[in-house]
Amino acid sequence: MKIRSITYFCNPKYPLEEKILQKAGKFLADAKSAYEAAGYDVQTVRLATIPFPKLLGDEHINKALELTRQIADAAQELKFGYVSLGPALPESPRSYELIPDAIFVSKNVFFGGVMADKTRGIDLAAIRACAEVIVKCATIESNGFANLQFAALANVPAGAPFFPAAYHDKDKPAFAVATESADLAVQAFENAKTIEEGRNNLIAEIEKHGKQIAKVSKSQVSSSPKFLGIDFSLAPFPDDAHSLGNAVEKMGIPKIGLHGSLAAAAILTEAVDRADFPHTGFSGFMQPVLEDSILAKRAAEGTLTIKDALLYSAVCGTGLDTIPLAGDTTAEQLVPLLLDLSALALRLDKPLTARLMPIPGKKAGDETSFDFGFFANSKVMELDSDRLNSPFNQNEVLQIKKR
Repeated sequence: MKIRSITYFCNPKYPLEEKILQKAGKFLADAKSAYEAAGYDVQTVRLATIPFPKLLGDEHINKALELTRQIADAAQELKFGYVSLGPALPESPRSYELIPDAIFVSKNVFFGGVMADKTRGIDLAAIRACAEVIVKCATIESNGFANLQFAALANVPAGAPFFPAAYHDKDKPAFAVATESADLAVQAFENAKTIEEGRNNLIAEIEKHGKQIAKVSKSQVSSSPKFLGIDFSLAPFPDDAHSLGNAVEKMGIPKIGLHGSLAAAAILTEAVDRADFPHTGFSGFMQPVLEDSILAKRAAEGTLTIKDALLYSAVCGTGLDTIPLAGDTTAEQLVPLLLDLSALALRLDKPLTARLMPIPGKKAGDETSFDFGFFANSKVMELDSDRLNSPFNQNEVLQIKKR
C-alpha cells in the first residue's frame, strides 16, 4: 500500500498570494517527510484551490489561462506534483469554455466541471458543456491523453483528495490523504476460504493503515491546516498485484464484468465503509479502466463494458474513470452517459465522476497505445449512445431527490 497523494486545499487568492503558496509548499514537504518516516511511500504532493471561477470572479474569468500558467510555474518552484484549479460552475458558463485552452497550457494542472449537485439539481446545459470540454480536449494530444486532466462531477463535495475531483470551499486551508491500496484487497482474498474471512482481512488492514496515517496527520495539527481525513479508495496500479479487478476475481468471480461483479464491488466498498478511520472523499471501489491491468484486460476482451462500469457506480465509490472511447465520439453521444451518471449520483446521494478519453483516429475495438507508467493498454470501448431527442434535449435544470 502507498500514499497516492497528500493534497493541500487552500484559497490562494487572485492575484496569487505568494505567502499562501509558500506555506503550502513547506507543509507538503514536511508532511511527505513525516509519512515517509512512518514507512509509507508518498507518490505525489498536490495543491487544490477553490473553483477557479470563484477565484477569478466574473470580472477576471477570461484570465484563466494566465492563472494556469502562473500556478503551474509556482508548482514547479514549490515542488507540487500537480495542481487542481477546481471545477467550472453552472453559474459561470464561460468557465467551461476556457478549460481546453487552459489544459493545453500545462500538463500538470487539472480541472473539473460541475454537472449536478444537491442544491441545484441536474443541469443539462452544464452536462453539455462538460461533454464539449471532453471532445475538445481529445484533440490536444494525438492519443487523447489530455482528458486525463478533466473530470465531469456529479454531487462531488469539496475536500476529496483524488484528482481531477479535488477542490476547496473555504478560506482556511486543509489537507487530506489519498491511498493506492487495491493491493490490500488482492491480499485479503488471496487465500480466504469465505467472503466473510476476506472482508474481515481487508477491514483489518484498512483500519491498521488508516489509524497509522491518521496518527501521523494529527501529530502535526498544532502547526498544520485542518486534517480532513483519508480517502481510502482502493485505487489500483497497472499490475495484477495492485488490481482491483484482480481482487474481484480472487473473490470467486471468473471475470470482472460477469454477473456477480456488482456484489463484489458492493462488498469491497462496504468494507471501506465499515473500517474505523477518518473518512473523506470517495472512500470506495475505484474502477479506472486504463489504470488497472485486469480491468483493462477485461475491457479489451469485451467482458467489461461501459454499461457494467456505470452499473457498478451504483454501489461503488467513484464512477467512470479513464474510459477509452472512439475518436469520433461526439458531445451529443456523451451527454446521455453523463446524464445517467448524474441521475445516479443525486438519486443515491453519492459522489460520482466521469473521466472519458476519446482517442483520435481510433474506433471501438482498436488497441490503445499509451506510453504512461500509470496506464495499462486496452481496447477502445463501445459507447452505446446517441443524441437525445425532445424534451430531454433542452437546457432544463432537473431536480432529483435522494431516495
